[in-house]
Amino acid sequence: MHYSFKFVLASLAVWRLTHLLSKEDGPWDLLRRFRTSLGQGVWGRLFSCFYCLSVWIALPFAFFVGGSLAEKAVGWLAVSGAAILLERLMREPLEVIMPEDDHELLRRDGGTPPDYQPERH
Repeated sequence: MHYSFKFVLASLAVWRLTHLLSKEDGPWDLLRRFRTSLGQGVWGRLFSCFYCLSVWIALPFAFFVGGSLAEKAVGWLAVSGAAILLERLMREPLEVIMPEDDHELLRRDGGTPPDYQPERH
């Protein structure tokens, strides 16, 4: 597998796992209860901070991306950084709004446009 593809996969996986563990309730509220049980100590603060948690979630993915020891160290921070960028991009939900303009090419009544003139041969 190509290095770039591994990096993209690792970044998406780190974002997903970090978001799941730090922001989501999970099935039967298991993850929310887990975070609550950690309290306000070091572990509780770690799991409530997306940025902090992404650093530690990214560590094993640096080995997946591979390379020399120096490349793994840089890859570790880069994968965490990519996950943070994804989190910032995804803060607001994506909403597609279609305008309600009447377009002659998108007629709803199935009729012909008012200025339609058939060709005569």
